[in-house]
Amino acid sequence: MTGNRADASVAERFLTAFAARDWEALHALFAPDLIWTMPGHGTISGTVHGADAAVERARKIAGRGLHTELGHVLTGRNGVALTLHNTAEDADGRTLDEHLATVLTLRDGQVSAIDSYVSDVDGMSAFFN
Repeated sequence: MTGNRADASVAERFLTAFAARDWEALHALFAPDLIWTMPGHGTISGTVHGADAAVERARKIAGRGLHTELGHVLTGRNGVALTLHNTAEDADGRTLDEHLATVLTLRDGQVSAIDSYVSDVDGMSAFFN
């Protein structure tokens, strides 16, 4: 934490590592006991526990050809929220076009929790099914 606000550079490193598919760098940002929640009923939905499981989820998401566009970085006292626009098209013609907020809770310079808020939960679930 920097003074009275969370360190937004952690969020920037999170996005950079994800975009580069640098799974080691992403893992280094995650607390060992990280919890990541995702709504819906698809293969990436639910709650995962631990840095290894979180990186595996990120790999699954990226593996579907996801393109992520950053809208805003919002800084709070205990974390950072990212507004994102995700798009992808699968070989079978399924498409993903969603807006989301990814809320990163920070502890001791690492991401201790990720909460994902999605504009089209059913569409995301169908794409990642």
